[in-house]
Order: sequence, then structure tokens, then C-alpha cells
Amino acid sequence: MTKARLLRLISSDEDSTLEFKRDDIANYKLAKELVAFLNLDGGTVLLGVEKDGSISGVTRNRLQEWVGNLCRDKIEPPITPILSWARDAAPGCDVLAIHVAAGPDKPYARVHHARKTYYIRVGDTSREASREELERMFQASRRLHYGLKPVPGAGLDAFDGRRIRDYFRRVQGGTLPRDDDSTGWETLLKNTKLMTLSAGQHTATIDGILLFGQAPDRYLPQSGIRAVCHHGAEPDYAPRADADLRGPMVPLGTPTAGIRQRGLVEQAWDFVRRNTRPDAHLEAGRRVGSWEYPEEVIREAVINALVHRDYSIAGTDIMLSIYSDRMEIVSPGRLPNTVTVEEMKTGVRYARNQTLVNIMRDYGYVEAYGMGVSKKMIPGMLAHNGTEPELIEERHRFTVRLWKQGPGDRKRSGAAGGRGQD
Repeated sequence: MTKARLLRLISSDEDSTLEFKRDDIANYKLAKELVAFLNLDGGTVLLGVEKDGSISGVTRNRLQEWVGNLCRDKIEPPITPILSWARDAAPGCDVLAIHVAAGPDKPYARVHHARKTYYIRVGDTSREASREELERMFQASRRLHYGLKPVPGAGLDAFDGRRIRDYFRRVQGGTLPRDDDSTGWETLLKNTKLMTLSAGQHTATIDGILLFGQAPDRYLPQSGIRAVCHHGAEPDYAPRADADLRGPMVPLGTPTAGIRQRGLVEQAWDFVRRNTRPDAHLEAGRRVGSWEYPEEVIREAVINALVHRDYSIAGTDIMLSIYSDRMEIVSPGRLPNTVTVEEMKTGVRYARNQTLVNIMRDYGYVEAYGMGVSKKMIPGMLAHNGTEPELIEERHRFTVRLWKQGPGDRKRSGAAGGRGQD
């Protein structure tokens, strides 16, 4: 590391990716800082720099070996950091930069006195991860399948029996236990990962409640969709329409494959249809109607949000927001399993909640090859108005933005609006 780069780093102060430490720091304290960086987006510790940014330098013998040993002995799983020297950063003072990238094997733990502690970086401090934060890291690493966890207090009676029977008989084409055979039903649901054994009792899993629960929000308040229609292009305090969409994810079907009771996907489309206007035009002398947004695209965006959102984030629903110029579907949590937006556009397969994906696929909601974005959403919007869906990943949420009009139409609408105000 050059002296100039070191001075630029020091001038920016400590933040979520940079920490200053004295040379005499204990190995377990340095391990804490590195673990916090590993569990976020990576970072750099400057060893030999005081909290105020002054350079005190390092004097520890065999410093690189000492750092390498603590990264093997004090961090689990062990890591190999990138080490670089800034020689003579101040007269007679050297600084060692210890850099770690975002860890591929999250979560990482600091090991001290035979105890593992998981840390995360928040601003310029490192703190112990909460249970919820730790669960999200395990889930992101695919070492924990959150949807398979038991839901305390949710036994067999927490399920909507009609939907369960409809799924196994009509959708799966199987034979069912007798209605009074609770043991048979528990075995069937356990074998399909809709129940699990917890403390010796058969208990519904999170996935089971989301898909087939009588009242999913009773056990999982974050299980629904908040749908809002605003008057203009920005959120307002008195929207045109505001609804909490609740209930099991799947519908109750009929013997002829119709729908007797809607699931969340149908509820979401009904809200969009009630709060957008159909457009009619002539094609070859025939009057043809179409909606402001293609139904197939809306359904795909809602399905993706339902099956891929991070349900370990409590206290927040999926948000479906209709504005005067666009629609947004916001899903809590980042994309799973290191998937990127560009990979989604090319049709890469991914799943955070595999049981949800499997059963929604049984109902025909999910593409067999997991390519709904590339095969439905993008072509659907291009055919509709020449726009592509905007796929926006942020730290704690993922947004699908659909534009009501193409770029040319939006520009003309803006110009017309401007003339009307003159």
C-alpha cells in the first residue's frame, strides 16, 4: 500500500469498511473486527493507526505471522487475509493494512475461551449479531432453511383442511388419510416438509403455514401483502386505496380446476385490476381491451416476491404500490444465494424458500425452469409498452418497478402536464 493511499484512507475516518487499531491490540479483539467485516461487505483494519487518525506505527515482532495465526485460530471458519505494508507512513512508523473481502462462508464467528460469538458491522462499530440477523446470515449461506423451522403453537388444526385436501387430491392426484386419522395426516405433512417434529410434537413449519394456514398472519405477521394506490407519482398520506391482503398463499380450487377461494396471488391481481383502468383500442376493426399493466407480468412479480422474500425479516409485508406513472413490488430481503440482477435477467435459477417454490410450481404459478423474469416479465413489458422491468437490489429489500408508459409517452405526458400548469 502506498503512503498516499494510506493517507487518503485515514482522511476518510472510520466507517462500515474501515477500522483503525493500535499495534498492541489483543488477538481476540482484532478477530472481532475482522469477523464483523466478513459478515458484512468486507473491510480493512489499519494496524498502527490511532483512533484520531494519527500514525503510531507497529512494533510487534513477526506481525504478519501473528495476524495469520489469529485468522486461523480465532476465526471460524478460518480465513486468509490480504496483508499490505505502508512503509515509513510517518517518520520511522510502518502501518500494516489487513483486508478481508465479504466472506463466502457467512456467518463467521470469533472464537475466544471456547465460545463462538458472531459480530456484524454497523457504521463504524462492531457489535454482536442479534438472533434474527444471525438467522438471516445462516439462511443466505444455505446452512439454514428458515421455512422448515417449526411455528410454536401451530398444530394440525392450524392448517386450512380444505386447501390441504385440495392440494393432495386434485393437484397431486394422491390418496388421502381419513379425516379422523390425525396420525396419518401428520405423517403426510411431515413427509412433505409442511410439518416437523419439535419437542416430540408434530408442529407446522413456516412454509406450511404460509402455503396452507387458516390464518397465516396469526402466526407470521409478515406473511401478507400491503397494497396501496396513490393519487400521484409520490407516496401520500391519503391514498386512493389501501388494503392488507391476508390469507394462505395458494387458492382453494374446484374439481374443474377453477378457483373457489383466492390465494394471495389472485388477491394482488384483483387489487391492481380495481385500481387501474383498462384501455380499449381498435385492431382490424375489432375493439380490444387491455390493462395498464399486463396481468402475466404482475402475477409473476407477485409470485417471485412471495416465494423468494426473506421471511426471517419480521414486521414488514411485501409492498405493492401503484402510482400515477408506475407500479412497484417491494420484497423484504436481498436476493438469495449471491444471485445478481444480471443473472436474473439471463434466467439463472435461484430459491431462498425451496418448498414454497416446489408447491407453487405444482399449482402452475412458477416456471418449471425458474425463468419467469427472462421469459415472462421482460418480454411481457417490452411487448406491452417497450419498457423493461427495473430490478433494484438494496441492502434490505428488492424492488421490481414497472412503468405505465414507454419513455416517449412519459415525455409527452410530462410536456402536456407542464402546459396545463402554465
